[in-house]
Amino acid sequence: MESATVDIRNSIGSIPDYPKPGIIFRDITPLLQNPDAFRLTINTLKQRYAEQGITQIAAVEARGFIFGSALAYAMGCGVTLLRKPGKLPGKVTRQNYELEYGSDELQMHENALTENDRVLIVDDLLATGGTVIAASQLIKSSGADVVEAAFVVSLPELGGEDKLQQAGVACYTLCQF
Repeated sequence: MESATVDIRNSIGSIPDYPKPGIIFRDITPLLQNPDAFRLTINTLKQRYAEQGITQIAAVEARGFIFGSALAYAMGCGVTLLRKPGKLPGKVTRQNYELEYGSDELQMHENALTENDRVLIVDDLLATGGTVIAASQLIKSSGADVVEAAFVVSLPELGGEDKLQQAGVACYTLCQF
């Protein structure tokens, strides 16, 4: 498994000074363009969760949709989309959350999940953890069980893993920068 994480990590691009000076943007595009690295990413996650009774993948907008959909297909389970306001038709449930620079909201369809669901939250990158904590709260409000949150990349210096742990959300990351 360790060589898998090295191969995945080596497939993540680094773009200096984007979106502003001093930031190194971790770009998943090269991983997605490399069929072997993308397959390895999905298969590594599938192996971790294959025996955990996952019934739904909660994919966080927008890059989480890519990994979440592929993983749900590989595992034979459903995908629940967690979206920004105004993107889902019909009745939705909402969860507000705070950002460094303001607030935001996640939404999902009102009847997307039930108390019988075991849910894995999937996103591409864990930074500060605010979005995933909101995702967890939204999912739990439906009565569903959050098994874990899974990420391709984590930026540990931003404290997301610690915040998730404090919020009672277990997490797993394939590689860190």
